[in-house]
Amino acid sequence: MTDHNFSIEFFPPKTAEGAEKLRATRAKLSELHPKYFSVTFGAGGTTQQGTLDTVLEIMAAGEEAAPHLSCVGGTRESIRAILQQYQAHGIRRLVALRGDLPSGYGAAGEFRYASELVEFIRAETGDWFHIEVAAYPEVHPQAKSPQADLDAFVRKVNAGANAAITQYFYNADAYFQFVEQAHKAGVTVPIVAGIMPITNTTQLMRFSDMCGAEIPRWVRLKLSSFGDDTASIKAFGLDVVTALCERLLAGGAPGLHFYSMNQVAPTTALWQRLVK
Repeated sequence: MTDHNFSIEFFPPKTAEGAEKLRATRAKLSELHPKYFSVTFGAGGTTQQGTLDTVLEIMAAGEEAAPHLSCVGGTRESIRAILQQYQAHGIRRLVALRGDLPSGYGAAGEFRYASELVEFIRAETGDWFHIEVAAYPEVHPQAKSPQADLDAFVRKVNAGANAAITQYFYNADAYFQFVEQAHKAGVTVPIVAGIMPITNTTQLMRFSDMCGAEIPRWVRLKLSSFGDDTASIKAFGLDVVTALCERLLAGGAPGLHFYSMNQVAPTTALWQRLVK
C-alpha cells in the first residue's frame, strides 16, 4: 500500500452540525494515513469560504489538504484572488476543474475549459502548486466523442498538471484502456483511480446518471433486488468495490482516490480489506 498514492475527498459542510460531524470523520480517516485530503468547491465558487475553512482545519491537524478549484462562473480576477489567498495560507496542492454551471448562470465566465485554468494557475503562481486534474475513463458526458475527450485531457496535462484523478467507475477495463490511450498520446503523469463506495442504491443511481458513470447491468440489477435492505446493499457493494480496487492496483494503477461522502465507514471498510 505504501507504494501507492491514496487520498480521500470531502465536501465542505453547510451547517455547524455538519462541520462537527466532518471533524470527527476526518479524525477517524486520518488514522488511515492518506497522502492528502481534498475538499470540493461548489459551482461558481458557492462554497469558496467553506472549502477554505475545511482545508485550513485539516492542515491545522497536521494533514495535507487540497482545495478543489472550479473556474466556471469565475473571472481571472476572482481566481487570481483565490490563488493568492491559498498561497498566503501555505496551501501547496490544488485540484483544478472546469466545474458545472450553477443554476441561474447564463455564461461560463472567462474560463471555458480546465486546461485554461491550469495554464492560468501556472502563469500566476509558477510551480507553487501541485495540480491535479480530472480524467474520465468512460468519457465526459458533455464530450463530443471519446477522442475529443482524450484530447481535452491531454491539453490539461500539457498545460501543467502534475497528476490526474478519475471520475468514479466500476469497469476496470475502461480505466486501463483510458490510461493506455493517454500514454500513447504522450501523457506521463500518474492517473489515480477515483473510487466511489456503494452504500445507497438510489443515491448511486442518481449520481451516476448525472456524471455519466456506468453501473454494470448485473450490479444495478443486484442492487435493485435488495430493495431497502441496507445491510445487503453495503455488503454486496463492499465486495464489488474491493474487487475493483484489487484489480486496479494489481494492474498498475498508481493509487486510489476515495469519494468518502463525508462518511467514515465505507472508506475504512474498503481500506481494511485492501491492507490485508
